[in-house]
Formats: sequence, structure tokens, C-alpha cells
Amino acid sequence: MTNKKKISEFDILMIANQIIQEHENYLEGMRATRVEERDEVLIFKGDYFLSEQGLPTEKTTAVFNMFKYLAHHMSKEFTLS
Repeated sequence: MTNKKKISEFDILMIANQIIQEHENYLEGMRATRVEERDEVLIFKGDYFLSEQGLPTEKTTAVFNMFKYLAHHMSKEFTLS
């Protein structure tokens, strides 16, 4: 039995984006716009700041790392309702 708090997608995105904005590695425009859950892991998605050619930029790694951070920390506490 899990002790995770059930939460809506809307509410978890609100919390996630607050965490993003307060994080020391925040970049202007960094934002989670979607979340899904697979095998009890929350997967955050949003703009990855790709180039016009669709290739990763310097910001892409920062966004990937932020979403990974959110998944690691928030999946311990929350599950989507």
C-alpha cells in the first residue's frame, strides 16, 4: 500500500512550476506544461528550447535536468488522481 498523496494534474503542475521558479537553476521560460505517470514515476514535459532545426541547445540540458529533478523528488510524495 502506498502512502502517496493523490493529486490532480493541474495541482501537481502548479506545485512543480513553483519549485522550478524557486530553483537555483531556473531559466526564464522554463515551465512544466504536462505531466503523466508511468510505473509510479511522474514524467514532466514542456518546452525543451530546441533550435530552429530541432536540435538541442544549451538550455535543453537544463530543462531535462529540472524535469528529472521533479520526477525524482515529487514521485516519492504524489500520484496522479
